[in-house]
Amino acid sequence: MTQTPARTDVLVVGAGPAGSAAAAWAARAGREVVLADAAVFPRDKTCGDGLTPRAIAELQHLGLEEWVRGHTVNNGLRAHGFGQTLELPWPGGSLPSWGSAVARTELDDHLRTTALKFGAVGVEGAKAVDARVEGGRVRGVTFQRDGETFEIECERLVVADGVRSGLGKVLGREWHKDTVYAVAGRCYVDSDRSDDPWISSHLELRGEEGEILSGYGWIFPLGGGQVNVGAGTLATTKRPAEVAVKPLMARYVEECREQFGLRGEARMATSALLPMGGAVSGVAGRNWALIGDAAACINPLNGEGIDYGLETGRLVVEQLDTDLSVTWPALLKEHYGEAFSIARRLAGIATVPRVLPALGPIGMRSDFAMTLALRWMGNFVTDEDRDRAARVWRWAGRRSIAIDARPPFS
Repeated sequence: MTQTPARTDVLVVGAGPAGSAAAAWAARAGREVVLADAAVFPRDKTCGDGLTPRAIAELQHLGLEEWVRGHTVNNGLRAHGFGQTLELPWPGGSLPSWGSAVARTELDDHLRTTALKFGAVGVEGAKAVDARVEGGRVRGVTFQRDGETFEIECERLVVADGVRSGLGKVLGREWHKDTVYAVAGRCYVDSDRSDDPWISSHLELRGEEGEILSGYGWIFPLGGGQVNVGAGTLATTKRPAEVAVKPLMARYVEECREQFGLRGEARMATSALLPMGGAVSGVAGRNWALIGDAAACINPLNGEGIDYGLETGRLVVEQLDTDLSVTWPALLKEHYGEAFSIARRLAGIATVPRVLPALGPIGMRSDFAMTLALRWMGNFVTDEDRDRAARVWRWAGRRSIAIDARPPFS
């Protein structure tokens, strides 16, 4: 075990995809980097484990395409619901035309190892509990480990400690629960279809009384005889999620058992509450910034956050020599504000009773409509895309953010 550094140029707190990406990019740029996490790796993380084309693009930038291709490769989404099943290929465009799925225990450990290979120094089992702020800048972070308290001084701080973001709260982060959020759970099940080239999503998710819920269930093949099975529902403070996620997930497993060749008992069932769509304020100070889940960079329409974590980890490194209190909120709004605004507005509408029962059957009767929905729901629209669907999505985003009472990241 190497000695814990007393100081560093860039301190990254949280070694999930966002933090490890930030540490990797900063170390590649020649900076002195410490990557700290409260856990000891490898460790588990509640997640669907899916890697969309947007996430694949970021992993390619990190030089990890060959490693990802050594796992499952999927062609797109198989959507089930309202008496229909549609196979919807990934839309491609400026993004890769394939996706994957890797258990977070393995993915996060590999990303962290990648950052260490680039030169970052790892600190494990150390929970960030406080920050020393002087002259408007964070000068150091206090950690606790095995009953010991110590500080690591830093010139720049990247906070990537997840959806609850304890260090973010210390620095003034606030989650605004008036916008849509999600409650989701996942488990692992042995399956005869663990090498299926499609990820599956059931858009007609039903509760204990047979009512249609504003959410979806998923089955993501992981290879090696295993799949990730999960379910999630959307909620707002006006329409909270009045459903027990783990029992919902257990029922969903039983409903899918025969069709998907599920064998044995579900394992490692966990659940999480997800702030989404930039529904936080206080995302940056002069020399610190929140990224990934800590900044609520989670897609409100599908719960995806790995891609945004990887992206924000790369983007924040490009801004480290600026006044982050100004540049980072502006960059988040530029990259994600419009898309998150319209997505969380649509997700909020989906929580209204009778909306999904009315619109779901209509959408599932059209391959074109569902392909378009897949592209928009997955936010597979980049600045480089100039087709009509991309223009409509950006137009809707501009109109939506203009009428937001509280725009994303504000």
